[in-house]
Amino acid sequence: MCGIVGILARKTQIPPEVLEQATRSLAHRGPDDYGTVLLKDAEPEPLEIGLGHRRLAILDLSPLGHQPMQDPVTGNWIVFNGEIYNFRELRKELEAAGVEFKSHSDTEVILAAYRVWGESCLTRLGGMFAFALWDAPRKRLLLARDPMGIKPLYYHQSEQIFVFASEVRTLLGTGLVPRKVDPTGVLSYLAFGSVYEPWTIVEGMMAVPPGHVLTVENGSVSGREYWNPLQSFSRAESEPRSGNGSAMADQLPAILRDAVLSHLVSDVPVGVFLSGGIDSSALVAVLSHNGVRANTFSLVFQEEEFNEGQYSREIARRFGTEHHEIPVSQQDTLAVLPEALCAMDQPTIDGINTYLVSAKTRAAGVKVALTGLGADEMFAGYSNFRRVPRMESLSKRFGRLPRLARRPLAASIALFGGKGDRSRKLAELATGHESVVHPYFLVRMLFGAAEREALFSAPDYRASQRSLDRVLQESITESQSLDPVNRVSYLESHFYTRNTLLRDSDFMSMAHGLELRVPFLDRALVEACFRIPGNKKLQGDLPKSLLLASLGVELPREVVNRPKRGFTLPFERWLRGEIRAVVEDALRKSNWDQTSISAGAVREVWNRFLAGETSWSRPWSLFVLKRWCEQNL
Repeated sequence: MCGIVGILARKTQIPPEVLEQATRSLAHRGPDDYGTVLLKDAEPEPLEIGLGHRRLAILDLSPLGHQPMQDPVTGNWIVFNGEIYNFRELRKELEAAGVEFKSHSDTEVILAAYRVWGESCLTRLGGMFAFALWDAPRKRLLLARDPMGIKPLYYHQSEQIFVFASEVRTLLGTGLVPRKVDPTGVLSYLAFGSVYEPWTIVEGMMAVPPGHVLTVENGSVSGREYWNPLQSFSRAESEPRSGNGSAMADQLPAILRDAVLSHLVSDVPVGVFLSGGIDSSALVAVLSHNGVRANTFSLVFQEEEFNEGQYSREIARRFGTEHHEIPVSQQDTLAVLPEALCAMDQPTIDGINTYLVSAKTRAAGVKVALTGLGADEMFAGYSNFRRVPRMESLSKRFGRLPRLARRPLAASIALFGGKGDRSRKLAELATGHESVVHPYFLVRMLFGAAEREALFSAPDYRASQRSLDRVLQESITESQSLDPVNRVSYLESHFYTRNTLLRDSDFMSMAHGLELRVPFLDRALVEACFRIPGNKKLQGDLPKSLLLASLGVELPREVVNRPKRGFTLPFERWLRGEIRAVVEDALRKSNWDQTSISAGAVREVWNRFLAGETSWSRPWSLFVLKRWCEQNL
């Protein structure tokens, strides 16, 4: 796990010290080692390529794992962020083909795999990764990102310079990217509380899509997709299968076991985040069932309303883990809020909890930790898996009504439903407003269409909304062949998981040099889950029954049956108490020029929150956006 940066300059020179400075800006991601290389070529035209790397040493802790790393046979160079969990199997295959290795690192395996298999090596890599590979003979730069988008990679292209990095702030720091917000990025943030890819919050800076490889050659950028989760569903459609999907479900325990055990590949100890919920408990159960005694880490809150210590202790006792409790109070959390805001690579309404957990875990001496992120998306754990299909049906019924009848229906819903956010969303569904691409996006929506239009006063608002809607609609079109439950799974993993959970987990954990691994988003496991009919995932009285049936061992009933509770912080209370003055001062100021946000509409959101007419997430999202822009733009 590391941080990477690079600059490709044509017919010009890389500005002095820029590469070194950009690499140093990623020190938090890789405190163990540092390296840069600057290559020059005069034929057929002047060209320079600079690569920078910060290393968090996990595999092959020796100097042989140093990056940037060169392939001595081809002259190719690579900077790599992530872990390839099947690198030892690939190494054996390559050695059988005559390849010799100098190190025991997965980075060298990628270089060798590209030498032997070319770009097709991407389909063989099992893990999480973002890397840049300079193909020296072809004078071609390749940028590749893992299938689920676990590791980030951003880029910007101007007439003569192409730059990329693991973080948005690093690219801004080069001075090669204009410090201007992207209208579509801001609009997506207002809609969903995080910036939706391929956009970033910065104009002209884009994200490499998951499962894609970008090629930069002769001044042009092209991209292709090498993996898509829907491919597995397409294959399943052409294969013989039982009516209830039992064949693939029967294989699930072995696939789950392999996914979890593969994520233990490391030359340093690996811990497990244990909250005491089903997802993290399932990881511990799989490890224990396969003879692995886990090191588990739990945050234990002093306040009883947030404390889950009794459940994590029971899991630790049941499966004999080496358990570590990390005490924390709300005061601790409140104290790190300013630091956590500074650690955000892009604005987000989430992530503060991950910052706190990561800080405490890294301070306890842990460098790598498994998390249960992704289990809800793959095993239908969210309430959305039942709610969205019902809303799809309701939307179709609303759609059969004459448009003249839908408007008064929406007005009635708004009148009798009260002034809350849920009532506004249902009224929006009833009107059949053009902004409602699909009920899923309405469920996940932060500010509704009318609220966004009032808040966002940019002259190109309509064009930005069309761009966002086009990406949302493409995902709906792509997932039409899926059943309603698997469609929600695809949308959750494609949007909420990637743009909020994974991104926040990455920059909040890497702020402390902690590597988080997500076994439930293992590619083989994801493919298997999409080949199981959605109704089978919702069978039974227990939550995530398919996951529970695949563990090979039972979890304690008190863990399985307890109400679902995420790691939440008391922002509602804080915004009315401890941090009200700071947030209120920021929101009542009129200087929103950088974002084209209406100061008057912001004050209206704050007043509605104080009146109890909207949730804390609305004013908090605006506060975070303003702070991020002040700090970075």
